Amino acid sequence: MRLIGLDVGTIGCKAAVFDEEGRVLGYGFREYGFLAGEPAMAEQDAEEVWRLTCEALHEALARSDSDRPGGEAVRALSLSVQGDAVILVDRSFRPVYHAVLGMDYRARPQASRSAELLGERALFERTGMRPHPINSILKALWLKEMRPQAWEKAWKITTYADYILGRLGAEPVIDHTMASRTMAFDLRSRAWSGEILDRLGIDAGLLSRPAPSGVVAGALSREAAEQTGLPEGLPLATGGHDQACAALGAGVTGEGRGVVSTGTAEVLSAAFSRPLLNDTMFESYYPCYLYVREGRYFTFTLNHVGGLLLRWYRDTLAFPEVWEAGEKGEDPYEMILGRLPPGPSGLFVLPHFNGSGTPWCDLSSRGAILGLTLSTTRHDIARAILESQSYELAINLLELERAGVRVEELRAVGGGARSPLWLQIKADVLDRPITTLRVREAACLGAAILAGVAVGAYSSVEEGVERTVSVAGTYRPDPVRHRAYAGRLELYREVYPALARIHHRME
Repeated sequence: MRLIGLDVGTIGCKAAVFDEEGRVLGYGFREYGFLAGEPAMAEQDAEEVWRLTCEALHEALARSDSDRPGGEAVRALSLSVQGDAVILVDRSFRPVYHAVLGMDYRARPQASRSAELLGERALFERTGMRPHPINSILKALWLKEMRPQAWEKAWKITTYADYILGRLGAEPVIDHTMASRTMAFDLRSRAWSGEILDRLGIDAGLLSRPAPSGVVAGALSREAAEQTGLPEGLPLATGGHDQACAALGAGVTGEGRGVVSTGTAEVLSAAFSRPLLNDTMFESYYPCYLYVREGRYFTFTLNHVGGLLLRWYRDTLAFPEVWEAGEKGEDPYEMILGRLPPGPSGLFVLPHFNGSGTPWCDLSSRGAILGLTLSTTRHDIARAILESQSYELAINLLELERAGVRVEELRAVGGGARSPLWLQIKADVLDRPITTLRVREAACLGAAILAGVAVGAYSSVEEGVERTVSVAGTYRPDPVRHRAYAGRLELYREVYPALARIHHRME
């Protein structure tokens, strides 16, 4: 049986065809951008994302021979999607306005108002989400108030989960992981909260029907079959938030195992067996939402600019490497990372280029480079970017453990898992082994597992993980380097508090 895992991320979509043992038979990728024409804005052409998603699916199918006579047919598809984006759609699931992305923070007034109306702690205890402009329902409220013409045309408020499923042919269905990230979903009743929606002035009829991950939500339409190359009638399964799908594709079914995902953002995630809604979770802005495995909950730490900051470095400072890589037909990132000096660096980079992530979630914080001298090179800055991202992980790991989230083992997924140097820096800073996986695109694999569960290829997500997830290698911390980094980490912990007051005055 062949299964498709589709990962629709913030800056690119990936489609992978797997067999039941988790082997990649075909892969397709398309990159896209987003619009940032004003402060705190991050919008995206959702129609373009759909078009490029169709191209990625075509490519994956062609490479797997599933679209050729005699080739084994794909039996089910599920998806992993970027979190928190909001797309207003008409009855044909066509967007009536751009997608408003998770990193769009223009809903700050709506976040403040929801806190006043419903209470920050009360909202957190009911939904597992603190009022914050990242939350989908607050972006929807922003659209209602600031883009009323688009709002009047909308049939449904969707995330990328129900939008892509709808374009493929499903009815309006949103999986529990994405629904429980909106701040409008009651964790205990596992349903939309009428009280929250009423107080915010949003009609519950505008929202899709919530359903668990890994259940059939519909079948591929004739129109979508023509656009994607997939067979008409293909079962479409509910998937999940990309971080949760990546965790599943990394082998997380219970407690104790954490996942470091380095893509556009850098995220440390973990699952647990009961809701954690304590003071540390609240104060550190750690969400508590439903996992793709029934009966489990999920949280993650967030650094908004993981791989995105390295791309900023590539586009802003690495002109020689980019030019040389183009001349030689090589990857500019490999050339950048291959020229880094040994560490620890004498610099710090505060990676708050889009505000700080957890545990502070300070939208007024800004990026900074500290320790520059006349002998500093761009290579020193590149290394400091990688190290400081790992310092952010270390701070969050300590906070997670204070909150009661056990993380004894770390697995690396995403684009950052391809860099041995970056993985070794993480191991040395965090003082934990970092394990890589045979399938690096864990979010695609996690989605494929959910597709397999939906159509009976696996009896449970546990069986799916056991059959498909395997380890590729392990990076172990070097004791000497860890001691050096531990001293640097203590100093790094003072950087954000020292600069926060200045950054607030710069607004």
